[in-house]
Amino acid sequence: MGSARAPRTGRLARGTITGLAAARIGMAQLGHRVRTPSVAAQAEHEAALGRILFGALGQLRGSALKVSQLLSMHPGLLPDGVRQELARAHHQAPPLNRALVGRVFRQAFGQEPEALFDHFEPTAFAAASLGQVHRAQLAGHGTVAVKVQYPGIAATIASDMQLMRTALRALAHTDLPLPADAVVNGVMHEIEATLLREVDYLQEAEQLQWFAQHAARPGVAMARPLLSHTRAQVLTQQHLPGQHLQAWLATQPPQAQRDQAGQHLWDWFMHCIFALGRVHADPHPGNFLFSADGTVGVLDFGCTRSLSGGFRHQVTQAWSALLRPAADPLRDAQVLQAYQALGLARADLDLATYTHALAPALAEMQAWQIEPFTQAVFDFGRKTPPPLTAPQHQRMLGRHLAQVPGEMPAFERMWMGLMHLLTQLGARVRTSSPLFPRGTAATRNP
Repeated sequence: MGSARAPRTGRLARGTITGLAAARIGMAQLGHRVRTPSVAAQAEHEAALGRILFGALGQLRGSALKVSQLLSMHPGLLPDGVRQELARAHHQAPPLNRALVGRVFRQAFGQEPEALFDHFEPTAFAAASLGQVHRAQLAGHGTVAVKVQYPGIAATIASDMQLMRTALRALAHTDLPLPADAVVNGVMHEIEATLLREVDYLQEAEQLQWFAQHAARPGVAMARPLLSHTRAQVLTQQHLPGQHLQAWLATQPPQAQRDQAGQHLWDWFMHCIFALGRVHADPHPGNFLFSADGTVGVLDFGCTRSLSGGFRHQVTQAWSALLRPAADPLRDAQVLQAYQALGLARADLDLATYTHALAPALAEMQAWQIEPFTQAVFDFGRKTPPPLTAPQHQRMLGRHLAQVPGEMPAFERMWMGLMHLLTQLGARVRTSSPLFPRGTAATRNP
């Protein structure tokens, strides 16, 4: 296990990295223009630009890698070749050395971790989004999990977001099909707000308490924080049993156990979305623990999002309309009405333009989103992968989408993460609900 240095916090050094990346993007665009146009050449061009962006973010370290991860989870924002390169940030979590861990504790508590706990394991056993997790022993609580934030992370967020906007402006000068500035700015604003919440572990402790109190469901376990041993950069919480997804799947659990775990996850997320209006917005596999009895432990509540009643209502309206037969004359009208109420589609977009121009560009992603509702019991082992957005469709989206509602980036990230999680489980899940009744789904795809 290697060790991590603190991120570069000097504005000049970080600005130089981004400036060089912008220049490399320009040079790559010039080189692309002299090539013979082809699908393969375009795909390689997108990947090359993604590698340039990821390389810069990797040098910046700090919150920049988290920005890369969050951007990669927004379908339709960036071309797929760029997104796939940025997704590599999910696997980049260099551990802190012991000296840096001690520094964080001295700044937070005025003493070393060994003085706070009966026993503290200096080697982390798991990575968190912007830090790492250690096991410790605490009298009266037994084994606890202690999340330690990477030093200097919070100080780099504002500058990292500005540098990332500079890099995206450089992409806008290429021939890549990108959304309108208002759409990109909306997503970047939401990502910045997400990061600012995520580096405040006191805020995460509040979220842990809220979800444990309001979102308790059968088969789902959530840890409670220990406030006496929690500060803005250190979070101590109950230690949850279980294995991460890949380790659990390696034990070859029977289909019934996988179905049970998947059902618990589905029911919990549906309850959080449509009943509570507050969601865990970072559901990648590392944030869940699986036990032999089917119980699922949920970790890392630094990235949560409230969903307004209006947003939830319009999403329900749009998805319910999309479950109607394609020939239903009310289908497109109701979807457009919901999208305009969300502020997603332009207010002056007429039905004919939506049906003949925008709907074809959205069709594959819409079908992927609502697919679980097309059967009363859905087999996620057969879930289709997220569709790739063709360049001509990307341009159409940029032309007709007005903005990204504030709640939409977190909601899309949550939905994509949940679909990925259930697909990896290969779970068969009862997806009918009062919002999307069994009869509606079954008539579309029995």
